[in-house]
Amino acid sequence: MGTVLIVGAGLLGASIGLGLRNLGVDTWLRDASPTAEAVGEDIGAGLSERAWPGQMGDPQLVVVATPPDVTVDLVAAALREFPRAVVTDVASVKGAVLRGLEEAGADLARYVGSHPMAGREKSGPVAARGELFTSMPWVLCSAEQTAPSTRRLVKALAVELGATVTEMSAQEHDDTVALISHLPQVMSSLLASRLQDTALHHLALAGQGLRDTTRIAGSDPGLWVQILSANASSLVPALHGVREDLERLITTLEAPTAPGARLDVAQLIAEGNAGQARIPGKHGGAPKAFAQLTVLVDDIPGTIAHLLTFIGEIGINLEDLRLDHSPGQPVGLAEVSVEPNRRDELVEALTANGWKVVQ
Repeated sequence: MGTVLIVGAGLLGASIGLGLRNLGVDTWLRDASPTAEAVGEDIGAGLSERAWPGQMGDPQLVVVATPPDVTVDLVAAALREFPRAVVTDVASVKGAVLRGLEEAGADLARYVGSHPMAGREKSGPVAARGELFTSMPWVLCSAEQTAPSTRRLVKALAVELGATVTEMSAQEHDDTVALISHLPQVMSSLLASRLQDTALHHLALAGQGLRDTTRIAGSDPGLWVQILSANASSLVPALHGVREDLERLITTLEAPTAPGARLDVAQLIAEGNAGQARIPGKHGGAPKAFAQLTVLVDDIPGTIAHLLTFIGEIGINLEDLRLDHSPGQPVGLAEVSVEPNRRDELVEALTANGWKVVQ
């Protein structure tokens, strides 16, 4: 109901601002960069505190959406500057922030850490989207001193922006994101680093598997230095586990025809199968197997839309869609996932209407 001040007009901060402004909330922006603050105002994420000095008044809620290395200082400063406001941050590491605030003697009754598990490959306010948090997880990490009213207000922020709220301790959060977010980033970056000296005509043979596994390797190095450093204590055990598996695989492949070698490789791959199968599927429920088929589509405007419209018109629900290009050819590959009992029906309908289906 009250004014919200967002400190940090980057992707997350500006997206929160857009979402709140769409809900009619009085929202203000503060950023160390005058340009970022001005752009945030221009896109409608809130009013620039710099452009409208002295007009904001006392906020009910302060959201600190800055890089992790300055989060503690800015949260502590906000708690001092606005003694009646609730303060939260959206940094991706929670334990280090909480410990820093405890050491600074901050008023933790008015603070709760939070982490919206949403983002984009692009950064900055120009990449902001008001719907960024819709149906995405948003983790709340209360301290022992956090007042119930503080927790309720920050939970309301997440819910009103369309997120799904999960509550856990800061340590549990950091251990979790080390495995599901930080380790994938490290593995993707390490794999992509092997490609630096690869001949371009060799990389032209790359399929979707390489693109999938290296997609997040394009992330901002400066930001990830901060994240990995802040969460090192949770990430290192996971890296030790990966190292053990790599050493096991290397030892096996150094003698690939030795007794038991093929079984060991199969077990490693099967362990990956088992882990992948535990990742929640569509709608967040238990993973469910769908049937896939690949449709060749001409690389011209409107073809994909025509394909999706056709599938909908025959009454088949599209469960997933992946697109790839055929190297050197003006044709795309659309991998369509549907309910297994509808696959043959879809293949027959597509073929009868002139679509080229790869069985």
